[in-house]
Amino acid sequence: MIDLKSSLVDTDWLAANLNQPDLIVLDASVPPVVPGYVSYNRDGHFSAIPGSRRFDYDQVICKPSSSLPHMMPSGELFQEEVRKLGVNKDSAIVVYDDVGLYASPRAWWMFRAMGHTKVAVLNGGLPKWVSECRDETDKFVEVDGGNFIAKVVEGLFFDFEGVLAALENSGCAILDARSSGRFKGLEPEPRPELRSGHIPNSENLPFPSVLEGGELRSRDELRSIFAELVSDNQKVITSCGSGITACILTLAAEVAGYDNLAVYDGSWAEWGLPGKLPVALD
Repeated sequence: MIDLKSSLVDTDWLAANLNQPDLIVLDASVPPVVPGYVSYNRDGHFSAIPGSRRFDYDQVICKPSSSLPHMMPSGELFQEEVRKLGVNKDSAIVVYDDVGLYASPRAWWMFRAMGHTKVAVLNGGLPKWVSECRDETDKFVEVDGGNFIAKVVEGLFFDFEGVLAALENSGCAILDARSSGRFKGLEPEPRPELRSGHIPNSENLPFPSVLEGGELRSRDELRSIFAELVSDNQKVITSCGSGITACILTLAAEVAGYDNLAVYDGSWAEWGLPGKLPVALD
């Protein structure tokens, strides 16, 4: 049985364990909307890590009929869809994406929120795998159903009410993964219906700050970055544009040694809508 000792694995580890019977590899790619970030699979090209399966939380494994993008689904829907991917309750799972390290951390956090801790992110993702001339395939595998059981862990995803309650709580730190221009309201939002600015009392930590060359920075580097914004005893709540890159910060915070973590699911796609939720520009 594979024992995942970390929430992050490298390509050497995956190559050495790729044929282990209890390992499931999931492609959790979502097309990036952040300038400067591109999918390896674009313009009609497709490549995947051998044996991988498609974990589509953008269109399939998400809350149906929601006006907000890729919201966390119910435990029942998550369990049903993940079983279709052949995932078992004792499976070790590695998730990757085709940008490098972009969409996969959200898939990792979704499994954690469903009570499955044997899950890790592939550092560097598909681009790093391909750059090392490792085997590729042009299709996902077809599998029999699994026996995965979803056990919802409360508090790993926040709604706007939870974030509102945290605004004046000194025990919480809210980190926004968007660019400083969007955080300060100096750059337009990619969703034109949204207001500009940020959640009051939140701090800006653009997600590229915790990355280097498409991979997560070292634990010591991450520890230094977070120490400037968060104290050891605070709960770290992350937010972004739509709940994807926030999870990069959550993964980075965990690697840095923080363990009281949550993601604001609706993020700015919800908070920035016209309405009564407070917005700051300073």
